[in-house]
Amino acid sequence: MAVYNGAAFLKAQAESILEQLGAQDELIAVDDGSRDDSLGVLQSIQDPRLHVHHNERNLGVVQAFERALNLAGGDIVFLSDQDDVWLSGKVAKALKVFASNPSVTMVASDAILIDEQGRTLNESFFSVRGRFSGGFIRNFIKNKYLGCTLSFRRTMLRNFLPIPQDVPMHDIWFGLLNEIYGKAYFIDEPLIAYRRHRRNASPFVHVGPVQMVLWRYRLAKNIVRRVATRGFRA
Repeated sequence: MAVYNGAAFLKAQAESILEQLGAQDELIAVDDGSRDDSLGVLQSIQDPRLHVHHNERNLGVVQAFERALNLAGGDIVFLSDQDDVWLSGKVAKALKVFASNPSVTMVASDAILIDEQGRTLNESFFSVRGRFSGGFIRNFIKNKYLGCTLSFRRTMLRNFLPIPQDVPMHDIWFGLLNEIYGKAYFIDEPLIAYRRHRRNASPFVHVGPVQMVLWRYRLAKNIVRRVATRGFRA
């Protein structure tokens, strides 16, 4: 979990995660130089599975996630936003997919959309975004990999990391590389409540066409470089 000025929603999210974890699991939270009481909220949660790390200065959401991923030790890694709520059964359902399908390297799911007060805006993120579909070209054009729903095998980090500093967001980077090096599975039910508000790290409104073209150029450039370095084998 990458954290930045998320004190308002942080405790509820952390608790919704911790109640689903086993004794040997861990929640890695990297506070990215928050100016509010996020660090205090995290440190107030008395649970040995919660490991809190602090950046002295704000590095940005992508680099904060990269630090958290480098610290993670589990075989299956779940990404988490700071302001959502994990629904009951999320972890168990994802782990069941991985256990039943050895070739699957990434699991995604649908999400309920909620507002700042936790009121439901829509029962399905993908009813708004358009149904989830795999494929490199489709997701390069319109990303369907919603980062806060993703989990993946830790072995994929050798392909995902390091994250280039000029990619637009970590989730599209991971999703596209998984299309090359792995296999995705979509659970067609909401497993998180995805909170939308004006302080979200992901854009609340669509960006303009010039920005979209620039982001796709940066993605293409970095993917070509990654594949040239790593080859096409997972």
